[in-house]
Amino acid sequence: MHRTLKDMRPVYVIGAGWHRYQPLSEETYATLGLAAVRGALADAGIEWPAVESAYFAKALLPMAPGRPMLRHLGATGIPIMHVENASASGSAAFRQACMEVASGISDVVLAVGVDKPGNGPVARGEAACGIGHLADDAIVPFTHFALLADQYAQRHGAAHEDIARVAVKNHGNGAKNPHAHRQQPRTLDEVLAGRPVSGSLTTLQCCPVGEGAAAVIVASEDAIRRLGVAGSKPVRVTASAARSQRLYDDATRFDANLTEETTAMALRDAGLRPNQVDVLELHDAFSIEEVEYVEAMGLCAPGRAVPLLKEGAWDIGGQCAVNPSGGLIAMGHPIGPTGIGQIGEIALQLRGEAGLRQHVGARIGLAHMVGVGAVCYVHMLQRD
Repeated sequence: MHRTLKDMRPVYVIGAGWHRYQPLSEETYATLGLAAVRGALADAGIEWPAVESAYFAKALLPMAPGRPMLRHLGATGIPIMHVENASASGSAAFRQACMEVASGISDVVLAVGVDKPGNGPVARGEAACGIGHLADDAIVPFTHFALLADQYAQRHGAAHEDIARVAVKNHGNGAKNPHAHRQQPRTLDEVLAGRPVSGSLTTLQCCPVGEGAAAVIVASEDAIRRLGVAGSKPVRVTASAARSQRLYDDATRFDANLTEETTAMALRDAGLRPNQVDVLELHDAFSIEEVEYVEAMGLCAPGRAVPLLKEGAWDIGGQCAVNPSGGLIAMGHPIGPTGIGQIGEIALQLRGEAGLRQHVGARIGLAHMVGVGAVCYVHMLQRD
């Protein structure tokens, strides 16, 4: 029997906080994470002792970093679960927090993501298992996505410079976001003139992997009433879908196929259609991903993403605001926090509190992350 979040106790995001995503610094991971958690608590208007459980997302930190960080808020004895799921670590932690509240086990749960590069071993799972790929040394992630960009351009007659407009849009959005790693608007000429990475991809079409933190507080209706949370804060989570990669007819587009399946599940569970989504935060580690994924999600027909991009359909104020935070390309991708930061951005948008990035009238949001193409998470958030 397939049960959904809507079949269980209602779950709400009541607070969000960040430490700016940024290049590697001398700040400790605890300083980064505590800033985000304190920001989320302040946003929700609650105190730390109200939090009953915590999920800590990370990919690059050493094992079990949550306890020495969270004890600075008070050693309250709450359970702490550490979550690592590649780029989807934060999304996985958020899903677990939602499930804990929806099930009635807890009323108030923290999902926090923190990461710093160079703090722990990073190994490819297949290699560590002794089952390597023949092309491991030849096809690294950016080459894979450069090849996908070539494939897309040939399939739909799109120009590479038009695909690069994704980066122009997202750098412009990031320039309006005080939490973003990159906060400088870029012209198309600047994006195309960036240092070549692979194929048509330049550095400004690729996400920066730095450090940072993001946190959200998830709560039940009972807790919202008991703690006196302001009525302007709660945003309901109406769906949480997760899948892993399977065999596909076109093995080169496993990320898009996985995205299509997971998004369809989330929309079905929430009782929504793709054209009802107002705000979309998706995994755009490379510019071609945004183009592929908006089509896979059903926001437009195959081959229509680039023409609609050029028309402004994915701009703030357009048909659907895609990556109003700046996306991974400008907001940044510190890995552990990324998926949680997406949830925070959507919560701000649906509350009408996103400032210069605000997509007016936003009521329905979708957050999407993939982890090395192996896993995918999609969450739906709604505001009446």
